[in-house]
Amino acid sequence: MFSFHSTQLRPHHGVVQHPATAVYLHQPHHTTTVSSSSSSSSVRSPNRRSLLFLSTALSLPSPLSTASTTSPLPPPLDTTLTDRVFMDFSICPNYFRAERGQGQDQDLPPCADPQPMGRVVLGLYGKLVPITVANFKSMCTGASGSSYKNTPVHKIFPGQFLLAGRQGRREKGEVSPPSALAPNIETVDSRAFMLQHSRPGVLSLCLSENDDDKEIKLAPDYRNVEFLITTGPGPCPDLDGRNIVFGAVLEGLDVVTAIASVPTFKPAERIRQLNDLAEFLGDERAQNARSLWNRPLRTIYISDCGELKVAKPSLSPSLP
Repeated sequence: MFSFHSTQLRPHHGVVQHPATAVYLHQPHHTTTVSSSSSSSSVRSPNRRSLLFLSTALSLPSPLSTASTTSPLPPPLDTTLTDRVFMDFSICPNYFRAERGQGQDQDLPPCADPQPMGRVVLGLYGKLVPITVANFKSMCTGASGSSYKNTPVHKIFPGQFLLAGRQGRREKGEVSPPSALAPNIETVDSRAFMLQHSRPGVLSLCLSENDDDKEIKLAPDYRNVEFLITTGPGPCPDLDGRNIVFGAVLEGLDVVTAIASVPTFKPAERIRQLNDLAEFLGDERAQNARSLWNRPLRTIYISDCGELKVAKPSLSPSLP
């Protein structure tokens, strides 16, 4: 039974009061006697209290919503494929490469009887890193005063990546320094390093693993054009944040896998230990000896390269 005095509601036995919402429940076999004069004011009071409590609880901001409004997420990286280039790879029977003398054509293939390995088509992220993409295209077409054509894949790291585009002596088949490339200011832009080497077929400007000739690096007009392609099977997190991802393999990933399967030079463990000791003692010969490690035992080179024209100005996005 309920009894009302003024506007105060007093629950008797058999009445349950919920602590959170202040909603009053009563058992069905009990009856409640309320005078007609006080029913309108007395019964509405608990409902008002519960509505006030519920509206206050619903209006309180959650920590997640507060954090999302104070720290907005950065805009996504634009990995639209704006350009496509191709590279044809060939392999020689051995690693021997005859040096070309004065007066000889420096663009001849490194061997007389190469075997074609296939074509790799690369899509480039021209909206994300336009300078890196423009320089790479110029090296593929020869508009830079130099070219990747007839230059070798000089290192292969099994299960990780391959390196190509090393600058050095052209008579040895290496890339000659380009003379018409713009300075690449993206190498000091933190946003250019945000994409990861998360899968096979990622194309990246090689900075951390760059092994260009030291004299060429010291030149005031030096431009880095060495690149790497991840070969898989897994990601290469050691390359993240240290090299600029600017494209991906669209076709010919099987060619990349075939290149990665070519045996490489691996020194014995004893030689590695002696080399580490010599480097610790400051012997410059240690670095020269290490430059031979991971070289393929057969000459693999870029037999042709160039740009592929597409009908549309931009292709569908493809994240690395």
